[in-house]
Amino acid sequence: MSDKTHLIGLMSGTSLDGIDAALVCFDASHPAGCLIETQYDAYPPELSQRILALQDTGDDEIHRTAVLANELADLYAASVNKLIAKSHIHPTAIACHGQTIRHRPDASYTIQLVNAARLTEKTLTTVIADFRSRDIAAGGQGAPLVPAFHAAAFRRPDLHRVIVNIGGIANISDLPVEGKITGFDCGPGIGLLDTWCLTHTGEPYDKDGAWAAQGEALPKLLTKLLSHPYFKLPPPKSAGREQFNNQWLNSLLTGNESPVDVQATLVQFTADSIAQAINTLCTPNVDELYLCGGGVHNQALTSALKIALPKLNIQRTDVIGIHADWLEAHAFAWLGWQTLQNLPGNLTEVTGAEHPCILGAIYPA
Repeated sequence: MSDKTHLIGLMSGTSLDGIDAALVCFDASHPAGCLIETQYDAYPPELSQRILALQDTGDDEIHRTAVLANELADLYAASVNKLIAKSHIHPTAIACHGQTIRHRPDASYTIQLVNAARLTEKTLTTVIADFRSRDIAAGGQGAPLVPAFHAAAFRRPDLHRVIVNIGGIANISDLPVEGKITGFDCGPGIGLLDTWCLTHTGEPYDKDGAWAAQGEALPKLLTKLLSHPYFKLPPPKSAGREQFNNQWLNSLLTGNESPVDVQATLVQFTADSIAQAINTLCTPNVDELYLCGGGVHNQALTSALKIALPKLNIQRTDVIGIHADWLEAHAFAWLGWQTLQNLPGNLTEVTGAEHPCILGAIYPA
């Protein structure tokens, strides 16, 4: 391997909005990687709906899954090729998270959909995919994987930092000065917010949280939401649409609620669940809290989080070196780099795996 290694990290998350592609350079002076160039491509709305439909049982699932894996590979390849054209750099490898359609560590499996062989063929580049399955095979949750990267990029010997990634699901990385690094999915991020917004406004997301800001949180509904049994589980734990979905939300509604008030309640629910997790499950005496992921753009949510955690100075990860929008794609580039170096990518104290594992399946060009 040369002194400089370039990888492209591909991330498409639970929010089902699209593809984040990040070109990252790794060398001895940048072991966590240096972000070189980025590319974002939105999913067509009908594609998002077909992905969502595969998260429930239905007719002809095997065929629909295979067709969708091919389509995703083509979309990922298009994003990669745009990024290569912009940067004039051909990467050593592509680290592709794939699109989660089922996450069932309780049943010892997780599915992140992509036809990795097709992606290799379309880009003529080595692809590393299926990062979560090895951790699950070793008894882990398979998620979250980003705390290992957060530790590599952001841990300090003099400051206790917590990183909160607010995607479709929210996850926390606790980076104390001493002791073990911990991390876990703490509950919903913007997944429920986006789905409720689409259903009631026709917009795929609540831009800046402006719609939610027009409503008022409903105390009784908030109490019901926060009573979900997931919040009582100790780490290691991971979550997805299996726990937090429209069916569950609708089961808690009377039908008389104003949609905008439900949106405002979901904002408060997300902020409160994150704050409670930090207060109860993270090491005491946090010095700094940093946010990343799509949720940082929801001003109603970030404002609610600041109120819920008044003693903490809350900022985006931009101020410590990695743009909040690109951190997860960057993280998967790093995980791919770990794979190429035959180094573990999981943290056993985070996922609960029995031992550190080299993650990912490699499809050579």
